[in-house]
Amino acid sequence: MITANSTPDRSSAGSLPEDTAADPATVPPAPPRRGQPVSFVRRGSRLQGRRRQAWEQYAGRFVVDVPRRDSDTSVAPDYVFDPEAAFGRQAPLVVEIGSGLGEAVCHAALEHPDWDFLAVEVYRPGLAQTLLRIGQQGLSNVRVVQANAPEVLATMLAPGSVAELWVFFPDPWHKTRHIKRRLVQAGFAAAAARVLQPGGRWRLATDWSSYAIQMREVGQASPEFVNVHEGERAGADSPLTRVWESGVEQLVGGAPVREGRAPVSTGNASEGEGVDTVGGWAPRFEGRALTSFEQKARRAGRGIFDLTFRRR
Repeated sequence: MITANSTPDRSSAGSLPEDTAADPATVPPAPPRRGQPVSFVRRGSRLQGRRRQAWEQYAGRFVVDVPRRDSDTSVAPDYVFDPEAAFGRQAPLVVEIGSGLGEAVCHAALEHPDWDFLAVEVYRPGLAQTLLRIGQQGLSNVRVVQANAPEVLATMLAPGSVAELWVFFPDPWHKTRHIKRRLVQAGFAAAAARVLQPGGRWRLATDWSSYAIQMREVGQASPEFVNVHEGERAGADSPLTRVWESGVEQLVGGAPVREGRAPVSTGNASEGEGVDTVGGWAPRFEGRALTSFEQKARRAGRGIFDLTFRRR
């Protein structure tokens, strides 16, 4: 594994600290405290079959073995990831938060061999599946880490070390009482600004309209970011307008409906007057692989919302 000594379905991630620093580029927010709500649900971590074999074969080369603070997804606050040591070269670094089964990050790594990619995920079977993809595709420019996203952004990544930060389809926590668990909140913008280099891109995607609105508000409220597509795709061209007009989220709650199950509660589906006058939506990011999850969302008729913010 890449050790600490090398220092000089839904995607999963962690809760974010509410604190924001006056200068996020230089002062890291405090790591999350134990007992805070988290924005992921820990599933089984046992590895079987090909995933277990992939872990045994590839973990030593591709897994970043960080020192832990307490849990197996925590990061010791004095540990800083060294990309040049991990990858053996200097290259633009792309970090995906909640990389899931590795479909997006491995596709991008194959398309861009001159970039380096760090996949952050708390779900070990997902990381094992990513390792399997790395081996099958012969990739050398991907590293994976089992870690809580807020701690990765707060202390593990050096300020200004990331060229792009990706957050694709994080858990929407659709029930009203769970909104506080959503990853993208005000504190996340400060954490993202801290690690991104000037001009760096923060890319987001979700299929849940109320979360899309929240993401847009968080990004546009941050003085550290500019919406690359501010004012674009408003009115009839807005995916939000189309979702409101279709009423699809009122029917299925904006989430997959399992066969034989009742639709998810629609109590937190977004509501509007039928026209989104704000816009600001990005076109679908061509660099994002069309994952099985996104395909299911499209088949269900749900809207896909993309946002791109540039670090000032």
